[in-house]
Amino acid sequence: MTGQQIDGVLVQWGERLFYPSNRSVKSLPTPRLDTLMRRKAAVIRLRIEATVRRVPQVMVKVTGGGRGMAAIAAHFRYISKNGRLDVEDDREVVRNGKEVVRDLVDQWRYSGSRIEEEGHRREAFNVMLSMPAGTNAELLQKAAREFAHVELAGHRYVMVLHEHQANPHVHLSVKAEAASGKRLNPRKADLHRWRETFAEKLRGWGIEAEATRQATRGESRNDEPLWRLKAKVDGRLRQQPATARADSQASRAGADAMVSWAHILKALAASDVERDRELARRIGSFVRSSPVFKQTAARRLGPDASLIRVPATAITHGAPMTKPDRQIER
Repeated sequence: MTGQQIDGVLVQWGERLFYPSNRSVKSLPTPRLDTLMRRKAAVIRLRIEATVRRVPQVMVKVTGGGRGMAAIAAHFRYISKNGRLDVEDDREVVRNGKEVVRDLVDQWRYSGSRIEEEGHRREAFNVMLSMPAGTNAELLQKAAREFAHVELAGHRYVMVLHEHQANPHVHLSVKAEAASGKRLNPRKADLHRWRETFAEKLRGWGIEAEATRQATRGESRNDEPLWRLKAKVDGRLRQQPATARADSQASRAGADAMVSWAHILKALAASDVERDRELARRIGSFVRSSPVFKQTAARRLGPDASLIRVPATAITHGAPMTKPDRQIER
């Protein structure tokens, strides 16, 4: 395959692999790829290389939120260790001490719509930004600050760095109602965008970080939210999660990701460039070792599974694959 054709495949299937909002797979024109297409292919290559190298993944979790000022104040006390840790607000004012918590409670209670002591509406969201042990905590905090400026603009929030545990992390408490009156309501797509933004800000400070979906990584964990685990322990859980439906969706997403990997591997393996063939070998090893490929996706791939199982010798010598390239019908 020519370099242009390989770049076309990388964009065609890489966008599907790394950007889940792009659901359609369309054939790309092959006569000429413009500068934008080459840039897109370069970005996809970087993401592929980072994924197969298993670059540390960011974690962004919504761990709960207060439905009244009493619950919000309790979370302020918890994340600040009752005022012993520095608390930074959305104006980048940094303070500590017990009086800080009382002051923040008064500010949040009376700014915008009044927040009653007890309520039924979610008035704040608790967000945690985390990275694996060994990450520079100071740089993580700077990246979290930049993340909040982008994703939480217009909202009151406070942030506290925790570096006394194994994984350094930042706690953010965000007021649900913005100054404009619009309310925050993070969905799954929002959380993925938040992960992408946080990873980008970390990379800006020289920290290797990725925000790749579980399906793309070939993982199949379905961790329960922290609030559900706590409710289960306290005996307050009234409804069990719809695990069967979630597992089915995860299985389909995993199989789709394996198909995308197969097409990318096939294109790189047929390249005349040794670097491409080396990347194909690493992709094959990465995917074959993934839980999703071992458990479910290999059975659903059908003929495409052979693309990932291509012998290393064939990739090394750039031998063309005989399996036809197929479009995935939706």
